[in-house]
Amino acid sequence: MAGTADRARASWLTRDRLAGFVLVAVAAAIAWETRSLPLGSLHEPGPGYLPLITAALMGGFGVLLALRGGGPALGTMKWPEARHALALLGACAFAAFALERLGYRLTTLALLVFFLGVIERRRPLAVAAVALGLSLGTFYIFADLLRVPLPRGPWGF
Repeated sequence: MAGTADRARASWLTRDRLAGFVLVAVAAAIAWETRSLPLGSLHEPGPGYLPLITAALMGGFGVLLALRGGGPALGTMKWPEARHALALLGACAFAAFALERLGYRLTTLALLVFFLGVIERRRPLAVAAVALGLSLGTFYIFADLLRVPLPRGPWGF
């Protein structure tokens, strides 16, 4: 009898239900962080207005997804792309750590070389051209033209 209860519980936790619960948790975190920002009014919204609406919508869709709960049971799913996902997560952690220390251009260059050269296995000349073009080009657009303050790193680059 215990085996039947375990199977029923395992089949209840599906991929979609888990995704719905995660959306609700992220929405709750956004709403919690938004509490310190002034909301304003409908005619003059404050800086906390849009994040709170986003959190409410995300939470509502998360509840709908969790209630609907289709998809395969979580225990039966295979994870063939787990190594790929962990590599991307590690690259994002590197970017969060390196952005202030290396600067925007070098961090973006390193990420693009990793994504295109190591993960996607593109040709080295194409990787170099795209990585240099995007890291320098986006820095020019955001920092110089739009005046967005981006980290320059210890060497001013």
